[in-house]
Amino acid sequence: MKLDAVYGLHAVTTLLQRSANQVAEIWVQKGRVDQRMQRVLELAQEQGISVREADKGLMNQKADGNHQGIIAFRQPLQGTSEKQLPELLDRIEGTPFILILDGVTDPHNLGACLRTADAAGVHVVIAPKDKSAPLNATAAKVACGAAEVVPYVQVTNLARTMKELQERGIWIGGAAGEAPASIYQQDMSGPLALVMGAEGAGMRRLTREHCDFLINIPMAGEVSSVNVSVATGICLFEAVRQRRG
Repeated sequence: MKLDAVYGLHAVTTLLQRSANQVAEIWVQKGRVDQRMQRVLELAQEQGISVREADKGLMNQKADGNHQGIIAFRQPLQGTSEKQLPELLDRIEGTPFILILDGVTDPHNLGACLRTADAAGVHVVIAPKDKSAPLNATAAKVACGAAEVVPYVQVTNLARTMKELQERGIWIGGAAGEAPASIYQQDMSGPLALVMGAEGAGMRRLTREHCDFLINIPMAGEVSSVNVSVATGICLFEAVRQRRG
């Protein structure tokens, strides 16, 4: 089985803290010795994980970005099975808070959305199996540990899943530039599934039709839209503000 590479000091530290049993080996750049690196290596030693030194050139080949002198090789992330979704929903304590990504295909955006979802207290992230980003090493790197703790469920039929959420009393709100109400006008304090569409195209027609309400982010400048991961953060934390208020 091909192992995924997780790189960067923060990402590797979080991986060791949350899913050390998934780590097969750690590579450290030759000559890289500092306090932050030492703390990560001590954590690996506590978990009994093998550490080897490697040349910078070889490490550059293994990492698709700035590895900061450390790479952890882990079992590939599998995501959460669609069959487990009902159980996940049953186990939610408090008011359900769900993020739905419709057509987000860039792993960088997926990783950023997972990281924000974790910070906002989202219980589960749902996406369709078709035309969605995979939960790969790039997504895991950007998520900085959130990919290991936030359930990411890809479903066969998103419209059907949305209907099942509604049957549980969860309201579904979709973000759309032409929506009549802004995120500051809409009540998002109750059971909520927030739908974010792909950049450019936005939500698919069928997804939009299954939403209970649509909301927009007021834009004051010349730019008419923001990156989907930025938009997700804005919408999620407005919901957080309302729910805490």
